[in-house]
Amino acid sequence: MLLKKLWSFGKKKTKRASDVVEYSVPERVYTPVNLLAIGMYVIELDRPWLDSPFLFQGFEIKNENEIRQLKDCCDYVYIDTTRDRKRQPRKSDNNDPPVIDTNIDFGAPPPKLSRFDKEIDRAEVVHKQVGELVSDFMERIAKGEGVDTKAAKAAVAECVNSILHSPDAFLWLNQLKNKDEYTAQHSLNVCVLSIVLGRHINFSMANLNNVGLCGMMHDMGKMLVPLHILNKPGRLEPDEMEIMRSHASLGYELLKSSQDMYSGAIDSAHSHHETLDGKGYPNKLNHKQLSLFTRVVTIADMYDAITSDRVYQKGRTHLEATSIMSDLSGTHLDGNLVVKFIEALGVYPPGCVVTMTNGSIAIVVEINEFARLRPKIIILLDQAQQPVAEKIINLADMELDEQGNLLTIKGIVKAQDYGIDIAKYYQQGILQKGFAQSKT
Repeated sequence: MLLKKLWSFGKKKTKRASDVVEYSVPERVYTPVNLLAIGMYVIELDRPWLDSPFLFQGFEIKNENEIRQLKDCCDYVYIDTTRDRKRQPRKSDNNDPPVIDTNIDFGAPPPKLSRFDKEIDRAEVVHKQVGELVSDFMERIAKGEGVDTKAAKAAVAECVNSILHSPDAFLWLNQLKNKDEYTAQHSLNVCVLSIVLGRHINFSMANLNNVGLCGMMHDMGKMLVPLHILNKPGRLEPDEMEIMRSHASLGYELLKSSQDMYSGAIDSAHSHHETLDGKGYPNKLNHKQLSLFTRVVTIADMYDAITSDRVYQKGRTHLEATSIMSDLSGTHLDGNLVVKFIEALGVYPPGCVVTMTNGSIAIVVEINEFARLRPKIIILLDQAQQPVAEKIINLADMELDEQGNLLTIKGIVKAQDYGIDIAKYYQQGILQKGFAQSKT
């Protein structure tokens, strides 16, 4: 399963006249409202301008009052980094996390090497094989055996290859979760999410493979935690929590003893529960002591944990998860990387279920990189919540609904609230049917 060549990135895509967004990816930056600062130039809100107190469609933030107004009416905005003047540090309220500069320029992510519909079949094979491999690793560790580092590196390389072709395909597959297999799926998902973020911030091929291995290996120490604690359906008692937290040190010792294991993966297993403010565990490290790969894995780990159904909690939506993570930026998480992570997944990530402005229910298929609020979708239920024939709709084509109004996503919803089982839909060939129907 080893990659046979390094993939070269082509030139930037040029924008088409039909694209609805006027700003390229590096200029137009998704920004949660609690990361806003004086001097930023706001170009788009998460709602119509008429629903806000602002008179002008585009303005520079000049004072704290404008930041408070944005917080009152929005969850996130888009800023244009080319028009930001030198920012003034914000005075934090007592309850606010320290403000972290979000203006680090990682550059534009590389173009996708393929399309979702061309990559999804191969991605499914890789996803299945790697998932089985991770489960096998964990079973062996639980029996007292070590990690097959060579097999792990080869599996990560296959994930990197697929994600460089179409990150949307693997992100879609990450939605096919089973709470009874949480621990193994979580390790694969964190591997994938770490690679997706790494791609978005222009990691080299070698670093994509390294950060993917960090993500895959980060929780292997949990296999050395007693099962009655690992799988307990309720809240852990203080002594049980102490044992659960030992998985970071146990993982560190396990990986350190594994032949040819990447040192960064050993470090990430040990420190992915450390926080920037030095209040994490096991060693209370601070921001100066946390590597870039560990910061990436920590973000991926938290996002997947929040959005997954587990024995003791229901998973939250993408918007809920990113809101929680934004609130933790600067204290627990690297604010720069949180912003880039949200950009990488999109406002409406592949596989999420959304409600449309006409009342229908859809599932997001693929992000349009130059019209990120208008992805490709498949309508699942009509306005009366009745099933409809699957067909891919590209919202960037400015499709109209039955009343002649522009069809737009209204918000993310929970699949279970509408009786939608994403895994079941996928097994029934929803994507294949949708792509086939869209070509007729």
